[in-house]
Amino acid sequence: MCCFAGACRFVFNKALALIKENHAAGKPFIGYVAMAKHLTAWRNDPETPWLREAPCHPLQHALQHLDRAFRNFFAGQAAYPCFKCKGGHASFRYPDAKQFKLDQGSNRILLPKLGWVRYRNSRDVLGELRNVTVSRVAGKWFVSIQTQRETELHVPVVNSAVGIDMGIAHFATFNDGAHIEPVNCFKKHQLRLAKYQRQMSRKVKFSQNWRKAKARVQKLHARVANMRRDFLHKASTAISKSHAIVCIEDLQVKNMAKSAKGTVQQPGKMVRQKRGLNRSILDQGWGEFRRQLLYKLAWSGGVLLAVPPHHTSQTCPHCSHVSPENRCTQVRFECVGCGYRNHADVVGATNILERGLRLLACGELAQSGRSVKQEPAEATTQLAV
Repeated sequence: MCCFAGACRFVFNKALALIKENHAAGKPFIGYVAMAKHLTAWRNDPETPWLREAPCHPLQHALQHLDRAFRNFFAGQAAYPCFKCKGGHASFRYPDAKQFKLDQGSNRILLPKLGWVRYRNSRDVLGELRNVTVSRVAGKWFVSIQTQRETELHVPVVNSAVGIDMGIAHFATFNDGAHIEPVNCFKKHQLRLAKYQRQMSRKVKFSQNWRKAKARVQKLHARVANMRRDFLHKASTAISKSHAIVCIEDLQVKNMAKSAKGTVQQPGKMVRQKRGLNRSILDQGWGEFRRQLLYKLAWSGGVLLAVPPHHTSQTCPHCSHVSPENRCTQVRFECVGCGYRNHADVVGATNILERGLRLLACGELAQSGRSVKQEPAEATTQLAV
C-alpha cells in the first residue's frame, strides 16, 4: 500500500512540475487528457519501472485530482496546487466500482494488485458502490467506501427551535440556559505533545529513532482528532434529534483565529494572549460542528440557520437596547436601559434564535438543511484495514 500511495504522489508531483515548466515556457495549460498520455510514457520509461507495478486507475485519479485542483485555482476557490511531500497523508483511490469487490459477510475487500484484504467492519455499507479510497492515518490503514442510494425526505418528529451561542468556556449555550461543556482535546494533551516534539527535534532527521519519535507525535495528533470528532458527532446528533430548527452564528473562524503579531513597523499587542485564544478557538472545532449539524438536520428534515453574529451578546432581548455597557463582564449581562439581567451567553443564544426565526419568517435562509431537489444521497463508510 505504501508503494501504491508513493507512486500516486510521484505522478502528482511530476505532472505538477511539468505544468510549471510548461507555463514558464509560455505554452498552454496541460489538461487531464493530454497529461494521461504522459502517464503512459512514464509507466513505459525504463527509469521508472516501478510505476507499472502500481494499478493504473489510482495513478489516473491522481492526475484528475491535480486537474480539479487547477480548475478550483482558476475559479478563485483554492490556492495554487503545491507538491506533496513524503511522509504526509498517504492515500490512493480506485474511482470505479468495477475495479474492486466487497464481501461484507467475510469482512474483506478485493483491490487490484493487492488481492483480498480483510478489514475491521465499523458499519454496514448500504447502497450502490461508487469508489473506494485507501488512506493511512498515524500508521493505520483505512478504507473509505463511497456509496449512492436514494433516500426519502424525512418529516421532522420534533417541532422545537433552539438558538446556540458558541464559546470557549462553554462549547455551546442554548437559549433555555442549558449548555455543553467543552472537551478541550488539544489542551489535555498539549504538554505531552510538546514533550514528544522536543524528543523528535533532538533526533537525527530521517534516522530510525527520529521515525519512532515522529510516529509518537502522529499517534497523539490522531488521538486528539479522534476525541474531538467523537465529541462533535455526539453533540450534533443529540441536537439534530431534539430540534427541528437550529440557529447558530455565521462565524468566520479563519478570521477569528488570525495571528496578532503584526509587522516589524507595526508590531502587535498581547500576541501571547491572542495565540492562546486562537489555540482555544481552533480546539473547539466550530466549523466541523456546523458542517455536521447541516447534513444531520437535512437527514432528519430539519433546518439550520446561520445569522449575523454582530452584537448578539450586547443586545437586550427585552427592550432591544444595544450597548457595549450591557455586557458588564464576560459572563454577566445587565441592560443599562431596562435593567434586564442574565448570563451573557444565554442572552446571545436568545438573540440568535430571534434573528433565525426572523430570517425564516422572511424566507431568507442563510443555511438551509432542507433540499428542494430529492437527489440520491452519497454516503462514505470508513473501515479499518
